[in-house]
This record gives sequence, structure tokens and C-alpha cells, in this order.
Amino acid sequence: MRGKAAGVAAFGAALMMAPAANAGVDEVHVGVMAHNICVINCDNADKEDGPNVEFQVSFDSPAFLEWAASPQPYVMASVNTAGNTSFAAVGLEWRWDFADKWALEPGFGLALHDGESDNPFANGTPEAEAFSEEHVLLGNEVLFRTSLGLTYDFAGPWEVQAFYEHLSHGQILATGRNQGLDEFGLRFGYQFGE
Repeated sequence: MRGKAAGVAAFGAALMMAPAANAGVDEVHVGVMAHNICVINCDNADKEDGPNVEFQVSFDSPAFLEWAASPQPYVMASVNTAGNTSFAAVGLEWRWDFADKWALEPGFGLALHDGESDNPFANGTPEAEAFSEEHVLLGNEVLFRTSLGLTYDFAGPWEVQAFYEHLSHGQILATGRNQGLDEFGLRFGYQFGE
């Protein structure tokens, strides 16, 4: 597990540094997320404790993405405070202003996590049952990350978001286990150039 955590940290650091040379930083977000919550299917919710602390850097949308409504590339890291599943991700976020000071920000990306992919014990054994009661079995080390933020802009460069994210391989990046992971929380943002 320690090796996986170091791998996720190294991946996150590399993601944070790579785009900086090609695009300007547009905004940063810092937040706290309730981890492994129940949204639709609650069978696997609440297996893992501890909130996640998140940090995200979003970059100016490059010109070649204008055809896709100019999404912003992002890199982010999410660290679980109780030693459970942490992850780093890279992807795209869109911003749709729908009212004065209000915006929706959907996103899509790929994440690398240090949680459990599969049960290491044989099916049907007491050890396997105990392990599956305490761990979310994500089925693959690389997962899709979908997100949705409801953003309120304060005067000046600050904003606050109610933020939801879901991690899953969707039976596309892998087959078999796909219990998924949901998080919901509050993030504060600082917009450069505001």
C-alpha cells in the first residue's frame, strides 16, 4: 500500500508540473470532501472513513479545444486523512454561467488511485468477506473521474463550490469489480486575473 501511495503522489506531482510550461494557471481550488458517501447504490458506501483533502490547479483553455466549448485542463490530488483511498487525476472542466455570480462546472478525467482494486483472498472465505466489508473494490488502478461543481463567485478573485465527484472504471477501462467511489464536499477557489 505504501508503494501505491508513493506512486500516486509521484503521479500527482508530475501532473502538476507538466502542463505549467504550456498553459497559464487560471485558478486553484482547495477543499474537503466527504469520502465514500451514498448517492444511488449504497451497498459500498461508508466502507472507508476519513475526509479527503483536495488540491486542484486549472489552466487556461488552449485554442485547440475551442471546438469543445473551451474546457479548462486540470490536474488534482485528493488525499484521504485516514489512510484510505487517495488519488490524483487529470482532465477537463467546463464552466457554464447560468445566473449572476452562479455557474455549473462539469468535468471529466482519468484518475490513478492507491485504494484496493480486488480482494486478495479467495471468494467465499471468511477473510474475503471481512476484507470486502472494509474496502471499496475499485476493479482497476486507473479510473474515470466525473465531477460537477455548483460555483458561487464572490466579488474579486474568490469563489466557493459545492462539489461532487465519482470514480469508476465503468466496465470500459476494466471488467469485473467496479464498486465505484463517490465524494461530496466544499471547495474554495482563487481565480487569477480577476
